[in-house]
Amino acid sequence: MTAQFSPLPKFAPTGDLVRRAEIAAHAAGLHADAVDRGARFPDEAFTALREQRLLSIMVPRDAGGEDASLGDIADICYLLGRACASTAMIFAMHQIMVAILVRHARDSFWHQRLLRRLCAEQLLLASSTTDGLGGGDLRASACAVTPAGSGIALQKNAAVMSYGAEADALLTTARRSPQADAADQVLVAFVKNEYRLERATAWDALGMRGTCSAGFILTAEGVPEQVLPTAYAKIHSQSMMPIAHLTWSSVWCGVAAGAVERARRFLRAASRRSEGRMPPGAAHLTRATASLRTLRGMIASELARFEASDQDGLETIESQTALNLLKVNASELAGATVMSALLACGLAGYRNDGEFSISRHLRDILSAPIMINNDRILAGAATASLLIEVPGSLRN
Repeated sequence: MTAQFSPLPKFAPTGDLVRRAEIAAHAAGLHADAVDRGARFPDEAFTALREQRLLSIMVPRDAGGEDASLGDIADICYLLGRACASTAMIFAMHQIMVAILVRHARDSFWHQRLLRRLCAEQLLLASSTTDGLGGGDLRASACAVTPAGSGIALQKNAAVMSYGAEADALLTTARRSPQADAADQVLVAFVKNEYRLERATAWDALGMRGTCSAGFILTAEGVPEQVLPTAYAKIHSQSMMPIAHLTWSSVWCGVAAGAVERARRFLRAASRRSEGRMPPGAAHLTRATASLRTLRGMIASELARFEASDQDGLETIESQTALNLLKVNASELAGATVMSALLACGLAGYRNDGEFSISRHLRDILSAPIMINNDRILAGAATASLLIEVPGSLRN
């Protein structure tokens, strides 16, 4: 029997959600520099997110959530990104896993029970989609789900697992069986007492330091019901890829917006000191503001396309290519925006200290083209691009 696909609600932001997100963003901003310096998990931000019950907002109301839309999630990613990129990215990654459970496991008692527990306890979900075989290739797995008596077992070289040690549960890709091909994958959910993590690599990176994206050897045991009923190939094209690219882009847009806001404050202060004369960097703020506007419009357009698409529409070549290229274009444009903000601030932006520093924003945004490397995406989209007709009108 084919697993039932459940679309997410349409974008309908509420003032209550915004207020709660602003409280969490304030907590994230207060500790963002300390999180960055220590390359530590943003505990204070996630305490606030849990207190505001924001980790479960995308879960349907009948399971204890709030039926939040992907648009709501994207807005919160943007708000958090302005304050602390690591907090925003962890929140985005968590919500991708929540969306997958909501959309692809509605007929599974085990996974619905996990969603109810997530709501009650504000569990944090991590993902493990890369392993020793594929590196950044999410569509190939080296490890496999192995029968273990009446249960299942799995061992994986999780080369990169963001906030794995801090998560309460995780979803991991694996081959369907030891005999399956690398691309014949399933997604399996495990809660913390069902798996062990042995640290294999540390995380001392240029930016996004608070995501704690270390490498682990993952060893897990569970029951067959923990395998999601939908094949990962479907989950990837309908949910994992599009929702990741939309939420990640929203995070990067928030980081860029935070940098632009610092540049605006710097130029206002400089103008007051010089009796209204604008400093030389003012032209760079114009460029940063314009590129930020373009970036916001790009993300809003793809969010609208996603929310208007049904199951089949999400799998068309044009839709898949557009969502893949959103990631590429948003990551590049966000980087350019932050660089323009840095140039607007000059030395004050270049410094690691001071209220106008853009250093953390720049280091964080440099991760954007590397997360699922842009070159890999562009190479994969090349063939599909040959099949897409050039539009005959500006409004098509």
